[in-house]
Amino acid sequence: QVQLVESGGGLVQAGRSLRLSCSASGLTFTSSHMGWFRQAPGKEREFVARISDNGRTTDYADSVKGRFTISRDNVKRMVHLQMNSLEPEDTAVYYCAADDAHFGLLGEYDYWGQGTQVTVSS
Repeated sequence: QVQLVESGGGLVQAGRSLRLSCSASGLTFTSSHMGWFRQAPGKEREFVARISDNGRTTDYADSVKGRFTISRDNVKRMVHLQMNSLEPEDTAVYYCAADDAHFGLLGEYDYWGQGTQVTVSS
């Protein structure tokens, strides 16, 4: 049974930092590309960042480039999202997702966490 559990969300003031974490189990983590998405009320879910299975390749949405950093620890089976210089526009529920190379189609995320709320005040 695959589980992705996000943590680290909360309420912070603009300009501050927050670090999200995602614990993964039940999947071939070392062969899974991982990603972070977010969704604000009334808006579509949008891509935030992704990282390759070995951690050597990353990609970011233009809106977070230079501010957010995605990383992973294949020993602890965890993915992190370091968010710096947070803005009110970053307020959303943040979701961790996994694209397991041993399941489904390459390029499509197979599993999703339940999300963690991030609220940035002015």
